[in-house]
Amino acid sequence: MNLPNKLSCLRIILVPVMAIVFYINFAYAPLIAVGVFIVAAFTDFLDGHIARKYNMVTDLGKLLDPIADKLLILFSLFLVVEANLIPVGFGAFCGGIIMGRELLISAVRQIAASKGKVIQANIYGKIKTFVQDIALPATMLLKMKDVIVNAFSQQFFDVYQIFCWSILGLATLLTIISGVVYLVQNKSVFAEDKENK
Repeated sequence: MNLPNKLSCLRIILVPVMAIVFYINFAYAPLIAVGVFIVAAFTDFLDGHIARKYNMVTDLGKLLDPIADKLLILFSLFLVVEANLIPVGFGAFCGGIIMGRELLISAVRQIAASKGKVIQANIYGKIKTFVQDIALPATMLLKMKDVIVNAFSQQFFDVYQIFCWSILGLATLLTIISGVVYLVQNKSVFAEDKENK
């Protein structure tokens, strides 16, 4: 197993670690969990960079990398929803959109792979991931309400909370946009499938 694949495995391992730390009964536990998220997110950038630069792209890596990415985002989303850090209806909508998009794109990639095609991520998908990587850990910190209010003020917390909800909404919007663009750019996958029937 090469280094990029080891980094992907590390990211998968860090996901449950992040979740466990998040629920520890300690005022600064969410901050530590966010630290774990940041380390995991950095390995995503690092393993891709190393794989491309040193020509270490493997079939195992193509499998592990997206799985690790999805686990990190979805686990983080589950944490903030379950902890009631975002409004229930809003959380369900964001969660449904993000999960649905990932399932849909995974299905498209499998269809393309069965035809010997490799589909690359588009720029909108990369921007979506970047915004998600800001929105979710920022929202996780809302669990530290008492610490934030004591350190700053209730007004500061209220503004920060609105910021978190807003950027999560932006991430969800980008999820929709990137998904639509992805489908349009790769519509030939479906067209060819119809021709083969």
